[in-house]
Amino acid sequence: MLHLVVLGLSLVVLGLNRYGKKDRLNIDRYTPRYTEHHGGLTEDYWPMYAVAGGVGTVLGCTWLLFLGSQANQMMKVSVHILTTYLAVISVLCFWGKLFFWGVMSGIGAALQFLYVISVIDRLPFTMLVLQKAVKMVWSLPKVMRIAYAFMLVMLLWMGLWSFGAAGVVASSMGDGQRWWLLVVLSVSLFWTGAVLCNTVHVIVSGMVFLVLIHGGHEPSSIPSNSLMKSLRYAVTTSFGSICYGSLFTAAIRTLRWEIRGVRSKIGNNECLLCCVDFLFHLVETLVRFFNKYAYVQIAVCGKSFNHSARDAWELFQSTGVEALVAYDCSGAVLLMGTLLGGLVTGTCSGVWTWIKWRDKMSMVGSTAMLMGMVLVGLAMVVVESAVTSIYICYAEDPLLIHRWDSEFFDQMSEMLHQRLQYRSARAREVLTHNRFDGHTQEMLPA
Repeated sequence: MLHLVVLGLSLVVLGLNRYGKKDRLNIDRYTPRYTEHHGGLTEDYWPMYAVAGGVGTVLGCTWLLFLGSQANQMMKVSVHILTTYLAVISVLCFWGKLFFWGVMSGIGAALQFLYVISVIDRLPFTMLVLQKAVKMVWSLPKVMRIAYAFMLVMLLWMGLWSFGAAGVVASSMGDGQRWWLLVVLSVSLFWTGAVLCNTVHVIVSGMVFLVLIHGGHEPSSIPSNSLMKSLRYAVTTSFGSICYGSLFTAAIRTLRWEIRGVRSKIGNNECLLCCVDFLFHLVETLVRFFNKYAYVQIAVCGKSFNHSARDAWELFQSTGVEALVAYDCSGAVLLMGTLLGGLVTGTCSGVWTWIKWRDKMSMVGSTAMLMGMVLVGLAMVVVESAVTSIYICYAEDPLLIHRWDSEFFDQMSEMLHQRLQYRSARAREVLTHNRFDGHTQEMLPA
């Protein structure tokens, strides 16, 4: 809360200093050595951010509206079109002589393509899990209203945030100083967005757990005030845990997906495998204390974040469900949809800025992209919360899933059996290989 108050005041000062009149608050006299030009006005760039907020909100609301009927098709499109979109942006950036952004977009397209190729065999099961999660969320219309409400709160905060960001873009400081300020503001926006997303995560997880405990067939059978209790609990008792976990969870999770994708396609290159295994075990240690499944434990048990994360991971490992969680790519698929929404938002604002002020396109486009990702992410997190709750319930008591959807329970159990068999076979192969190597070394002196 202190962060929001201090940042809010700073944003007001940064925006007002260039609103209607250059250097209205005489801030430039405190930064004479950073001044390189006369700059512009806040209202010159604020409309570009208004476009970003509008486009991001439309994309997020569209996702929620079509969640029940077209969600599966929308997720498939997100997976396959993101690579193409990044490649097109890369070409356009090179054509516009924006070489840094062209290289970054090209690298992103290559990484996205390699990741999809590495997990292509997992997508059928992933889509099945996402389809069942959508089915669960669609049966809870009150949860959808919470998502809309939090999207509105985020949009109001973005109005203030973009006012300050537009003031920074319009300032008379050099490009280096403005970029540093925008990076600080972007980190703040990312954290604020993650806090709101994870607050929704806790609320939805609590509701899904209640539905499954009550048999999963009649959501109307749960107490009528359950949603308000979950909301009040998330923004009071558990708010500290949510803010703390939001700092680290997203970055660690993304790094884990990438390392898992690379690790599965290395083959017999033992040197590279050794390096990747080191990174893999390091990230796995971090995941033990920072994972998204902690939010379900926070919602249900009221534990602290690290305690919840550790208990959730130990539960998965003790029951073997961790093999199923590692095989599932639902979080990555939803992230692709979030990235695509952010790219579309950034493109809309970036093109308008390119037409009016070509030299400011990178600043406005990149920050507008972050705004779009946060707004679309608030829509995506509803489904992700249902996925995490399903896995926690399956690990706690598989009968909860069986009573809700017996066919889905059979499919999950069959896939879990296959993954455990695969891990056992791989462990035997590694053990046999190590024994053979030891035997060979013993034979060499003879």
